[in-house]
Amino acid sequence: MTVRELDAADIHEPALRAAYTRCRELNARHGKTYFLATRLLPVDRRPAVHALYGFARWADDIVDDLDSTATPGERARALLALEAQLEEGLRRGRATEPVIRALADTARRYGIDRVHFTDFLASMRSDLTVGGYASYEDLGRYMHGSAAVIGLQMLPVLGTVGPREEAAPHAAALGVAFQLTNFLRDVGEDLDRGRLYLPAELLAAHGVDRERFEWSRSTGVRDARITDVLRAAAAHNRGVYRDALPGIAMLAPVSRPCIRTAFVLYSGILDAIEADGYAVLHRRSVVPRRRRAVVALDGLVRAVAVRAVNRRGEERAPVADPRASPPSRPRVTPVREEAV
Repeated sequence: MTVRELDAADIHEPALRAAYTRCRELNARHGKTYFLATRLLPVDRRPAVHALYGFARWADDIVDDLDSTATPGERARALLALEAQLEEGLRRGRATEPVIRALADTARRYGIDRVHFTDFLASMRSDLTVGGYASYEDLGRYMHGSAAVIGLQMLPVLGTVGPREEAAPHAAALGVAFQLTNFLRDVGEDLDRGRLYLPAELLAAHGVDRERFEWSRSTGVRDARITDVLRAAAAHNRGVYRDALPGIAMLAPVSRPCIRTAFVLYSGILDAIEADGYAVLHRRSVVPRRRRAVVALDGLVRAVAVRAVNRRGEERAPVADPRASPPSRPRVTPVREEAV
């Protein structure tokens, strides 16, 4: 966390500044796309985003770290301990664990509903015992806690130009779209963890089963039917991105470049997977570095333009008479976001 970001966010207590810095480190190490997009936000909002994603990454590491020798029982106990610390931190507004301390502070500042954190940890716990899902409906219940709530946590930080409840379904859909992309990109690694996030009904529709996926993973041999499954999963994922897209225009203008950049980069992973011939069981598909740079530059140009408009508006605004009653706050009409 840079000094400038912490100062802009009015975070001055040394221990709290260190806590936010720890979250930023987690986000930078684990979520390169998210971290890149976050840098397009106004500086005062970045610490809160790092706190939210830092907590999510920390909990996810307890469950998924392949380098850890922890047993399932030890992971379950670690999650329970994390949940207890979170409950205490949210209740008191303080915590000894740095990540929880930053998260509790962010939740207080932005009025984030604690149920979103409870639902998230419930999905993390299920990863310790559930290795697959029968249908997209079953998977959707899991993803509400593991992905949709991340979008809902972010909304108060990003801000909206209309009622937040109107933007909420699109924010939730974007969280789900991002995670479906992760599932597709990481299907081989997830199999190594004993999980498959492609519904059994989807596999059956193309004449394969989980055992066939495991065989392909272990032997390196491709199967056209598996490719068909992955292609269908990508098509479903693109549909969720379409559901999420209208929500970008509902965000505060200063937040749109960040989310638009994440949208383009993450949906671009599907393009990379397609270009690789859906070989995700055997190698990880990535967006080319040049493409990432072009998208990031476009996002930066948009972010600078929005901030310039805001600054001009502030400079032109008349100085208010401190003796006058504050004016009523008008509702801002959402600005239409062009297609990505």
